[in-house]
Amino acid sequence: MEIFQVGGSLRDELLGLPVSERDWVVVGATPDELTALGFRPVGRDFPVFLHPRTGEEHALARTERKTAPGYRGFAIHAAPDVTLEQDLRRRDLTINAIARDARDNIIDPFGGRDDLKARLLRHVSDAFVEDPVRVLRVARFAARFAELGFTVAPETTELMRRMVASGECDALVAERVWAETEKALGTAHPQVYFRVLRECGALAVIFPEIERLHGVPQPERWHPEIDTGVHTFMVLEQATHLSQDPRVRFAALVHDLGKGATPPAQWPSHPGHEERSVKLIADMAARLRFPRDYHELARLVARYHGQCHRYAELRNATVLDLLEGVDAFRRPARLEQFLLACEADARGRTGFEQRAYPQADGLRECARAAAAVRISAEDGGGMDGERIRVRLRQERVAAIAQVRRENDAAEPGA
Repeated sequence: MEIFQVGGSLRDELLGLPVSERDWVVVGATPDELTALGFRPVGRDFPVFLHPRTGEEHALARTERKTAPGYRGFAIHAAPDVTLEQDLRRRDLTINAIARDARDNIIDPFGGRDDLKARLLRHVSDAFVEDPVRVLRVARFAARFAELGFTVAPETTELMRRMVASGECDALVAERVWAETEKALGTAHPQVYFRVLRECGALAVIFPEIERLHGVPQPERWHPEIDTGVHTFMVLEQATHLSQDPRVRFAALVHDLGKGATPPAQWPSHPGHEERSVKLIADMAARLRFPRDYHELARLVARYHGQCHRYAELRNATVLDLLEGVDAFRRPARLEQFLLACEADARGRTGFEQRAYPQADGLRECARAAAAVRISAEDGGGMDGERIRVRLRQERVAAIAQVRRENDAAEPGA
C-alpha cells in the first residue's frame, strides 16, 4: 500500500496558495484493508474513506470507463492493481494530475508543473470529453486563477467546443450547473467563467438568456460600450468590486436579460425590458433550480433598477413605492443588496467605472427616515387597520419629502 497527496491541495501548495485540507489517493489497497486500519468509508459512487485521525479524504486509485451520456455515465474500477499513473490519467487538467509520495517526491507524468509555470489550464487526455462537468470546471478554474494569469490552452478550448457541438453538454443536470456557477460567483473574477463558457459555445446551451444579450445594441449616449452582452459582463465585474455576496453578483449579471428579447425593430431602445427580465429570470430559476434568495434578489433588481437610477426624478410617493417594492422596511439587508447591484449596473459602462452613485445614499436616507415613522394604537385614535395604513403611508411620504428637501438644500449652489 502507498499513499500519495494529489489534486487541488498539491496544486495550490505548488502555487504558494493556502491549503486547508488535503486529498490523498491510496494505491495497492482494498476497502477491507483500509477499514481494518480504522478508515471510515463515505464514498457513494466510488471507494472514499476518511482518515481515522485527520478526517481527510483518501480515495482508492481508480479508473473510469464511459458507459452513457452525462457525468454519471461511468463504470468505476477501483482495485489494488490500478496504478498511480492510471488514476492521474482520468483527471481533468494537468495541474490537477500531480502527486507527491511520502518521501516528498513529485510524480508528474502529464507535465502539470510546466503548465503551472506557464499558467495554462490544459486537459490531461482526450478522456476529458467524457464528462461534461469538466467544461464548467475549466471555466471555474479560469475564473479562480485569472488573478494569477491563467488562461485555457487553445487545444482545450477546441476540445470543449467539440463537446458542446456533440451535445455532451446537453446532459448536464441543474444541480451540477448551479454548484459550479455558485463557486465561480465567489471568485475574484466571475465574469471570466461566463466568458470561457461563451468562447467554447457552452453559454448558449447552459445560459441561453445571457448568450442572447451579445450583439444586442443599446443607446450609445448611455452605453458607450453599446453591446448589451459586453455591458452585462462589465456589470458583473463592477459587482465583484462592490460586494463579495454571490447573490448581489448574480442579480447584477441577470438584471438586463429582457433586452435579449427586445424586438430588433425597437433597437437600440428596450421598452418594457424590466418585466421581460423578471420572466426570464423565473424561467432560468425553474430550469437551474437555484436558491430562492438568489431568485428573489435578481427579480427585484431586474424590476426596479431603472427606478433606482432615476431616483432624483421620482415623486416622493414613488420613492416609497420603490422602497416597499424591495421590502426595505422588513428586510433592510435586502435593500443594501439591491442598491449594490444597481450601483454595479450604473458603473458597468465604458467610462463610468469610477462614477459616483448618489442614488444609493439618497435611497438609504429615505429608507431610514420612513422606517422611523411609527403609529401606535394611541396615535391611531381608534382608527381601523386600513386607515392606520393610509396615515402611515402619508407620514412616510412626508418624511421622505423632508429628507429630500434637506439634501437639496445642502447641495453646493442650492
